Order: sequence, then structure tokens, then C-alpha cells
Amino acid sequence: MATSPIGLHRVISPVGVLPQAADRLDSSPAIGDDEVRVAVERLNLDAASFRQLFTKHAGDGDAVRAEVLGIVAARGKMHNPVTGSGGMLIGVVEEVGPASPLGLKVGDKVATLVSLTLTPLAITAGLKAWDGRSEQVPCEGHAILFGRSIAAVLPPDLPADLALAVLDVCGAPALTARVVKPGASVAVIGAAGKSGSLALAAARAHGAGRIVGLVRDGVEAGQIEGLADDVVIADARDPIAVARAVGEPVDVTVVCVDVPGCEHGAILATAQGGTVVFFSMATSFPAAALGAEGLAADVTMLIGNGYVPGHAAYALDLVRGDAAVRALFEARIRA
Repeated sequence: MATSPIGLHRVISPVGVLPQAADRLDSSPAIGDDEVRVAVERLNLDAASFRQLFTKHAGDGDAVRAEVLGIVAARGKMHNPVTGSGGMLIGVVEEVGPASPLGLKVGDKVATLVSLTLTPLAITAGLKAWDGRSEQVPCEGHAILFGRSIAAVLPPDLPADLALAVLDVCGAPALTARVVKPGASVAVIGAAGKSGSLALAAARAHGAGRIVGLVRDGVEAGQIEGLADDVVIADARDPIAVARAVGEPVDVTVVCVDVPGCEHGAILATAQGGTVVFFSMATSFPAAALGAEGLAADVTMLIGNGYVPGHAAYALDLVRGDAAVRALFEARIRA
């Protein structure tokens, strides 16, 4: 099979776009010289996608499962047509093309560090082991990695489901660490989520000054006790409430909320000359850009694209070294 390292040969329609933008991918199991086939064991749906599906079907797990199966069957990948997002997966390497540059070998247990929205995927056995009520999805099937895909061999010292949950959001703490300077004030909106808690830990590790964790209620406030200097409660979709809760505008705001409508509050909470990192697939980037213009806000706005060199190892080390963060992740996995 003639292959492209970025997966163009797997695009069925429309021809000429990259796999992420495609309506449908070829998920056939035969691999090209630079491809890798993975026997899938578990999917991790991203938070925005799972919330949308769960809300749409009013918590009916059977309906959620049926829709996920329908999306994958129709598109050859897990690409939620409403949120535009997907997630990631873990599995065992089944076959490696002779020209693959990924450094994987047959039998490696790996997590893919690229989105399911661009990963050819086929599901067998109908997701029979999943109740449709959690982000982590026990799964049988296969996935294809390209020459420019990214995957990490799972660490032996952490449970696979914990490692999967961490790696799903490992770009957030790495980008936070890159942006935060010693002494900078930081606010994390959606601080009790997976990416939010890791962003708090990264800010602390990189010498941030005042750290504010914004959550939606008292339950979440208790979950991040000790991770932030100030824990505040507000609806992230209410810009005035967010600004009041944060108080003195901060140098860096990290948005990790998995619902739309949180752009303007983040901008208001950020000092002139500061930085807003939108690490959520629910973000409307037109709303962010036009909102900043309308507020005369001189802020740098960054899209958290999920990839920073060394992001996987960095996130796993944060969880190993911070008992509070690890406990939060373990509780979420059990829920």
C-alpha cells in the first residue's frame, strides 16, 4: 500500500483533506510500510464529546453506546459531529510496518497521543462491555497509526486506566508549564477536571505565585483542596461571575471547562498583557477573538493543541509526585 506519513491515503472523502477534517476514513486492517496496527482495548472519549452525548440522550447509556457505534461505523473513526472532538485509546501493537518511525514493536501496550478524530478505527463486538455511562470505553477492534502519529508505551508502575486518563489530557499541564513564569498569578477555570487539576499542579511546579482554582460547586471545591491557593465557585459561562470570583486579574488563565460559553469570563479574568490558554474542545474561537476585541483586552490567546514535546512523561510524573492529583484521577475513574 502506498502511504502518506500524515495519513492522506486513508481519507475516503472528501479527497484532498487531512484525516482530521475528513468525513470518512479507511479503517481496513492491512497496513502500509510506515503504519502500525493496534488491537484496541479501551477508548477514552474526550470530556466535551462524552458530555454532549450523555446530555443528548438524557443519561441513557444504551443510546450513548449505539450512537458511538454509529459514528465509528459511518466515519471510520470516533469523531463526534457535534463537538468535533474524539479522545484517544490504549491497546496492544499487533503489526508494525518495516518503515514505521514510531519505535514500537509487536506486543507493546500503548496509548495513542493523537486524537481519535484522525485515527482510523474499527470496532467489533458492539462495545458489549460498556454501559455507555463513562468516558472510558472497554473496546474490541483495531486502530491504525501513521508515520507521523504519536504513541507512548504505557508505564509499568501505573494502572492502565489511570495512565489512559492522564495521557488523554497530557498536553494541558505541559503547555501550562511552558506559559507560566515564576511568580506569575494563574487561574484555572474548570480546575476539578482532569486537565484542570494537572494544570494546577503544573503551575505550582513551575513557581507560580497566586493560583486560583475556579469550580462549579462545593463538591468540586473539596476535590481540589490544597491544589490552589484560592478555590472559588462560579458558573464559568457567566463572565461577570467569573471575573468577580477570580478578583485581581491574573497573568495566565487556563480554560479546561467541557461546556461552551466560557470564553468571555476567561478574558475578563486575565490582566492586560496576560495570556489565556483555551484547553477545551468546547471553545468557540470566534467568540474568543471577537470577545477580546469587544472588551479591548490586550491578551494573548493560545489554542491548546494537545501536543508539546515531552508532554506524556511530564504529566505522568506530576501524577506520580502529587498524591492529591492522583486521588482525584482515581476517584474519577471509579465514578
